[in-house]
Amino acid sequence: MEFEDILYEVRNGVAWIIINRPDKMNAFRGQTCDELIRAFNRAGYDREVGCIVLAGAGDRAFCTGGDQSAHVGNYDGRGVIGLPMEELHAVIRDVPKPVIARVQGYAIGGGNVLATLCDLTICSEKAVMGQVGPKMGSVDPGYGTAFLARVVGEKKAREMWYLNKRYSGKEAVEMGLANACVPHDQLDAEVQKWAEELCERSPTAIAIAKRSFNMDTAHQAGIAGMGMYALKLYYDTDESREGVNALKEKRKPEFRKYAK
Repeated sequence: MEFEDILYEVRNGVAWIIINRPDKMNAFRGQTCDELIRAFNRAGYDREVGCIVLAGAGDRAFCTGGDQSAHVGNYDGRGVIGLPMEELHAVIRDVPKPVIARVQGYAIGGGNVLATLCDLTICSEKAVMGQVGPKMGSVDPGYGTAFLARVVGEKKAREMWYLNKRYSGKEAVEMGLANACVPHDQLDAEVQKWAEELCERSPTAIAIAKRSFNMDTAHQAGIAGMGMYALKLYYDTDESREGVNALKEKRKPEFRKYAK
């Protein structure tokens, strides 16, 4: 079997890449990330594909970030922290095709980062978006912070990361985190409509435009790489582990008693 954690299908020139772990709220593990990278590279360089849609299976979640059951001091795959996040983030930015995030439910933590990185985001009225890192003993030291500030503004990005509030699809549109919010039962049709319209545009022009848009934030890849090493050191501390332990024990974390 080529893919286990994702589904891949092409609909009228549009490649749909679907995280297929609904029982885990579409949280990703190392294998999920590797499969997503392979799928993006396939779709990104397939001449028959004009647009890519990133989605999550089921009705509850687009993606809720890293699978905490796989995070016990480290994740289950390759890369600095056991997840090849730098590669996954880079491939979404680097493929010469527009990428649409289709957000039907929760886009939380690392899932919110994925939606932020996509060229366009279309969400359902049932969408819930936000960050949870400091509540969980984690953080995204690369695109999830610096690039988010580019998308929604410095103050709003800090609010999202420091306070971990949750935002509706309508609020996401208002802050610039999403392009459109539609009734839940119209989401797939709306996403396919936008995608097919993109397929009618000059692919070379769009590829050049995408590179141009990315150019002034290209340095953030280096920041992300360095940040992942800092994150690995952080994950090895009792302070970070307290977030996962508190989640498992269904209690409020006590981070401050471990801070040095």
